[in-house]
Amino acid sequence: MAMRQTPLTCSGHTRPVVDLAFSGITPYGYFLISACKDGKPMLRQGDTGDWIGTFLGHKGAVWGATLNKDATKAATAAADFTAKVWDAVSGDELMTLAHKHIVKTVDFTQDSNYLLTGGQDKLLRIYDLNKPEADPKEISGHTSGIKKALWCSEDKQILSADDKTVRLDPIKSFEAPATINSASLHPEKEFLVAGGEDFKLYKYDYNSGEELESYKGHFGPIHCVRFSPDGELYASGSEDGTLRLWQTVVGKTYGLWKCVLPEEDSGELAKPKISFPETAEEELEEIASENSDSIYSSTPEVKA
Repeated sequence: MAMRQTPLTCSGHTRPVVDLAFSGITPYGYFLISACKDGKPMLRQGDTGDWIGTFLGHKGAVWGATLNKDATKAATAAADFTAKVWDAVSGDELMTLAHKHIVKTVDFTQDSNYLLTGGQDKLLRIYDLNKPEADPKEISGHTSGIKKALWCSEDKQILSADDKTVRLDPIKSFEAPATINSASLHPEKEFLVAGGEDFKLYKYDYNSGEELESYKGHFGPIHCVRFSPDGELYASGSEDGTLRLWQTVVGKTYGLWKCVLPEEDSGELAKPKISFPETAEEELEEIASENSDSIYSSTPEVKA
């Protein structure tokens, strides 16, 4: 019998969540950062969604956020014409990188020495973080605002997009019943998850292309989906102001999910049961039924 997918709901933001990023696996686990139009990017424990802290300093919507591999630094891109680099352990702001227009995307190299940015001024910029006073290297060519830019091929190439199309030699394609805003590939290339305008998440078998699951969990369009570095879960961020964590394999004991089997001598057929910590799920659904624009809770303004 298939078990119901029950996500963990992470509240705290007050506007749409537009970007998510996981760190690598560190001695302390892995971490998750979220970018939101409320201007307050948040850091969380990656496997549980527990709030760690909020980076305070931007004066506009935050469109992009990322962590370096060992989760010691964070970077954010915002509508206040700046990108910021933060100490992800203390929450302190390390540097502000001024731009000429809204910044939409940021990404660290693997060694954390360089930061890539892109935004509405149609330019890619590469900053040497060891020389913050030096002018960045600028790369032109885009004809409209840059929405996403990432290092790839061991930081030897840059993949960037300024419209609804990413162009490479196609490897696989997947048909979805709705407009898709974001997709993420499992680290071991076992699954692909995607979400978009119909509030649903779709999970596909990467090899066969078969749709394995689809389920609605958000109260608004899904803007971003990301797999965790170990592939055990994926996170989604939505217009509804929440981010949610979903199990890749439903019923597995992991993080805050616990699979409980009845005693064998009870005479009952053993049925896996999933127990969860208290979340804001019921409260969110109740409020959403009254006013879909007011389903958010606030988070103390405390630095990470």
